[in-house]
Amino acid sequence: MGQVLHAIRVFFEQLAAVDFAPLALAVGIHLVKTFCTSRAWRNAIAAAYPDRAVPQRSIYGAYIAAVGVNAVVPARGGDAVKLYLAHRSVDGASYATLAATLFVLSLFDIAMGGLIFGYALTLGVLPGVGALPHLAAFDFGWVGAYPELAIVLALVLAILVFFGGTWLRFRVHGLKARLAQGVVVLRDRERYLRTVATWQACDWALRFVAIWFFLDAFGIAQSVRNVLLVQVTQSLATLVPVSPGGIGTEQAFIVYVFDGAVSTTRLLSFSVGMKLTLVAANVAAGFTAIFLMLGHVRWREAAAGRPAPGG
Repeated sequence: MGQVLHAIRVFFEQLAAVDFAPLALAVGIHLVKTFCTSRAWRNAIAAAYPDRAVPQRSIYGAYIAAVGVNAVVPARGGDAVKLYLAHRSVDGASYATLAATLFVLSLFDIAMGGLIFGYALTLGVLPGVGALPHLAAFDFGWVGAYPELAIVLALVLAILVFFGGTWLRFRVHGLKARLAQGVVVLRDRERYLRTVATWQACDWALRFVAIWFFLDAFGIAQSVRNVLLVQVTQSLATLVPVSPGGIGTEQAFIVYVFDGAVSTTRLLSFSVGMKLTLVAANVAAGFTAIFLMLGHVRWREAAAGRPAPGG
C-alpha cells in the first residue's frame, strides 16, 4: 500500500506536465473499445439464442457495468453483475450459456495475450521467478516469496474447481447442453470471424491506440515497442486479480520492464495517471449503466440475488 500511495503522490506532483488533449482522446478511445467488446459478446449470445432478441444496448450496459465494478472490486467481482444484467436482458437465457459465451471471447484474448508475451520474451524484459519477491507488488510478490504456499493454494483451487464442476454437472439438469449452446458460434468459422473475432480485433487495436495517446499525454516516447510493453504490464496485473484493477502490481511491473529507459518518476506518473483516469471513466460509465438498468447502484444486491448457474 505504501508503494501505491507513493506512486499516486508522484502522479499528482507531475500533474502540471500532463497534456490533457491526448488524455481526453485516450479516454474516448477506451470507451469506444468497450463497445467493440460488448458487440462481440452480444453476437456470441445471439448465436446461442437465434430465436430471441439480444438487445445491443442492454448487453453493452451489462458489460460496461462489470467494467465499472471490476475497477474498484478485486477478484473480478463485476463479472457476476455482468451475467446478472445480461440474464435480465435475454428472455429465457441461462447463466451457464451466458458464461460459456464469455469463454468464447477469452479464446481471442488468450491468443493476443500470448503473442504480446512472446514479443516481450524476445526482448528479455520480463522478470523471472527469482525477481518476483523483490517487486513492490503484493499480487505477485507473495508468490515469489512463498512459492510452496502458492503451489498448495493452486492445487486447492484446482481441486475445488474439479469437485465444483462435478457437483454442478449432477445438480444442474442439462448443464453440458447449456454450456455447448454458449459456444455454438465457434462451429461456424465464418460467422465467428465476422461477428466475434473482428470486433475483438477492433478492441485490441483501440487498446493500443489508447495507450499511444496516454504515452503522449505523459510525455513518454510513442513507439510500437513502448505500447506493447505497457500492454504487457497491464496483462500481467490482471493475472492474479487480488488488488482492484491491479493497482500497485502494474506500477511495479512497468518500472521493471522499462529498466531505466524512462525515469522512474515519469513512469510512475504515467502508469498511475493512466490507471486513475481509466478507473474514473470506468466507474462513471459502469455505475451510470447500473443505475439506468436497475434504477439504483446497489450492485451487491444484484449479484447476490442472481440464481445459481444454469438457472
